[in-house]
Amino acid sequence: MVEIAGNCVGVVLAGGLARRMGGGDKCLLALAGRPLMAHVIERAEPQVGRLILNANGDPGRFTPFGLPVVADVVEDFAGPLAGVLTGLEWAIENASDTAWIASFTGDAPFLARNLVARLAQAVDENAADLACATSGGRAHPVFGLWPVRLAKDLRRALVEEGERKIDAWTARYRIVHVDFPCLPSDPFFNINRPEDLAEAERLLAMTGEGA
Repeated sequence: MVEIAGNCVGVVLAGGLARRMGGGDKCLLALAGRPLMAHVIERAEPQVGRLILNANGDPGRFTPFGLPVVADVVEDFAGPLAGVLTGLEWAIENASDTAWIASFTGDAPFLARNLVARLAQAVDENAADLACATSGGRAHPVFGLWPVRLAKDLRRALVEEGERKIDAWTARYRIVHVDFPCLPSDPFFNINRPEDLAEAERLLAMTGEGA
């Protein structure tokens, strides 16, 4: 079985530009009286040995969460792959016994509480290189399990090849997709627009998980 408890670093990807929300940090918007990020951390942190936030700009705005804040290791807002690379290289430098990182996004307040365990099980059972989540017939590659050994390959793809699409890069390896049920709600529902935030409030009220 793939080691996941003390041997996995989690990285919350919060480096997007949030244009459809008018800019700024989506993950700091209030949902049920708490920042979106707080909901994500509550679900992600118990699943990994250490958790970091990947975000650019002033790290001070994330001080209340008490987690390391790490900026992209490549420039020009290179997208989620840059965040994954950031997590991989941070793990190499700061957690030398870590073989895997798990990635989450800072705008998905319902992420599955067994995400990492199920991805790890699938990697093990399928002798896969990496894994990502699916739900409702859609792939969610930003919710994935990534081996640290691919850090150099990913840096090469980003910096030398200009690769920006997660699916295009992961297709180079043996990847396993793990499906999650969408009841009572899609665990990978994310906040992109103001109406999504309203829907998240409704879903939290319905499930009774709001603060």
